[in-house]
Amino acid sequence: MIKSFSDLDVYQLSYQLSMSVFNLTRDFPSSEKYSLTSQIIRSTRSISANIAEGYGRRIYHAEFKKYLIYSSGSLEESKVWLNFAKDCNYITSEQFNLYNAKADEIGAKLHKLYINWKS
Repeated sequence: MIKSFSDLDVYQLSYQLSMSVFNLTRDFPSSEKYSLTSQIIRSTRSISANIAEGYGRRIYHAEFKKYLIYSSGSLEESKVWLNFAKDCNYITSEQFNLYNAKADEIGAKLHKLYINWKS
């Protein structure tokens, strides 16, 4: 039974992704602190934050769904930053593939929640 946003599987997965990316960026060059590192951390945090904020507005069916769309947008943005990290050789192709697969799983769950949500 869902009693809060933290009970949502997609929230838990997106939060885990955000924490994992945060730890990953600790090895990025310090010159990236205010650009790529900041961008990728903010975009991944935004995924779970938008789920939580939307859940708080769930009595308005369309509001919650709007925030799920925002989460999807942040997820796609995160994929772009991961791609930059790979192409700048800050992460390996294997790491990129792992994080991209996690992102795809979250995206599928966001879509499913969006389609099936009933207030």
